[in-house]
Amino acid sequence: MPYFNYSQDILWEKSYGGTHADYLFDAQPTADYGFILAGSSLSDKTGNKDQENHGDLDFWIWKMKENGDLDWQKSFGGSGFDLLHSIKNTRDGGFLLAGTSSSAKSFQKKENCKGLSDFWIIKLDAAGGEQWQRTIGGSGQEELLCAFQTKDGGYILGGSSSSSPQSVTSSKFDEKSFVSDPYAKSEKSRGNMDYWIIKLNQQGVIEWQKTYGGKYSDLLRSMEQTADNGYILAGYSNSPVSGDKTEANKGVGDYWIVKINDTGQIQWQKTYGGDGDDQPYVIHQTKEGGYIVGGNSNSSNTLTSQGGIVGNGTDYWVLRLDEEGGVIWSKTFDYGKVDILTSLVENNDQTYLIGGHARNSGPKSGGGLASKAAGALVKEKDGINDYIALKINDQGEEVWSKTVGSGGEDILRKLVETRDGGYLMAGTSNGSSKDKNSSIGANDFWVVKLKDKAKVEKVKASIEAIPNPVSTYTNVIIGYDFNKGTASVIDILGRTLQRFDISSRTVPVDMTYYPEGVYIIKIQTDVKTESVKVIKMIK
Repeated sequence: MPYFNYSQDILWEKSYGGTHADYLFDAQPTADYGFILAGSSLSDKTGNKDQENHGDLDFWIWKMKENGDLDWQKSFGGSGFDLLHSIKNTRDGGFLLAGTSSSAKSFQKKENCKGLSDFWIIKLDAAGGEQWQRTIGGSGQEELLCAFQTKDGGYILGGSSSSSPQSVTSSKFDEKSFVSDPYAKSEKSRGNMDYWIIKLNQQGVIEWQKTYGGKYSDLLRSMEQTADNGYILAGYSNSPVSGDKTEANKGVGDYWIVKINDTGQIQWQKTYGGDGDDQPYVIHQTKEGGYIVGGNSNSSNTLTSQGGIVGNGTDYWVLRLDEEGGVIWSKTFDYGKVDILTSLVENNDQTYLIGGHARNSGPKSGGGLASKAAGALVKEKDGINDYIALKINDQGEEVWSKTVGSGGEDILRKLVETRDGGYLMAGTSNGSSKDKNSSIGANDFWVVKLKDKAKVEKVKASIEAIPNPVSTYTNVIIGYDFNKGTASVIDILGRTLQRFDISSRTVPVDMTYYPEGVYIIKIQTDVKTESVKVIKMIK
């Protein structure tokens, strides 16, 4: 039951891209109240893209300020296609880029592709500078969907693979001269495509890798580290009982949830679905310890014993599970003929923010405007291919929903709550009715910022350091605009250890080589001078 359907104002909307096609797949809020967008681009240096394309698709990231203006942008690619699926913040203030690449060693790609396509990850510092990259794969096809920093400071990668280890066929095999590839697939394929999980240490070196699957297709879509330091995996499966899969397929394809421990051993697994095609996209461990899973279904029968009935076409399907995978509740949400859920985030008040898009849809509920607001066209009348934002409570009941769209096709990929209490809708659009530069091309990154009128806007700190305490890099976040300034690191004896010019509101500061202790970072700008105390710790 809706509580406050019209509680979201559109603050602004922005389009980013070149004259060809640019596809957004992920977005994250950053500590400086801005955002970082991630996707892939076919465009050359045109529109508001400032780097040339190198191959087919390139990784493209866009760091934006809180008002949507450009902070910086980066492009990474080789001679083939490079599809960036995920970007995540790291504890040193940097970013982890994760995607799929077919590129040989060329341009920004530093290692050759091992098969048809590989996992490709790049670690960046807070200013977008590359720290290291890895190409990981086998002789077949790999697709990397998700990656993030783990609690031990390392990284976990999750995707799908069709590869098996390459066998040595020569009868004159010389063990001394043979050097195995430390970044190759080590386990045999179970079927067509399998879940493939890789654990890296802080330097990007593989600690362990695991393959999970049945005899047909098993495609990992989402992964999270759990409170017990293990991991919860969610993906799509049409495999019967076979290989690692212990439950029968229920329809065309199902949600397949696998819980593993911190070394990749399976603890439990469950299959959920109806008689049709059920596609999961997001899994999250809730603050209460269970799980929530979001995706979509076109099944014609009831999805679980706890409910869930699809209307006409394809609907959002959200499952709330207990710690062992038992169904607590099952809900479907119908907005149009085809509703695709792509994003699910738990808020601090135990509500859930759900994002996706609908085709051939008119708003069933929520706030629609009849004309442009801050440049974004939000339609009361029946429309097609729009962003859909939905907020539900912990019982799966709708709190509010909102439809935002242009005159074309709008595909929402990420909906997040921002540090100031608002929401960011980020995806891809080819609409021509938005307020966009005429030189921008067929498909663009399209971002809409919403403000929730029911929330009090958080007061920004004038200056803060994140992380603090720090072992390597900290980032000083300046809460106001300025033209120029300097940053200084001062020890407790008052000695200035480093001093450099600054022009951005996010200031990366390298504390790696200082001993343990308390330091002062002084920020002097043309607006004012302030300092923040930072504690240096050794890992």
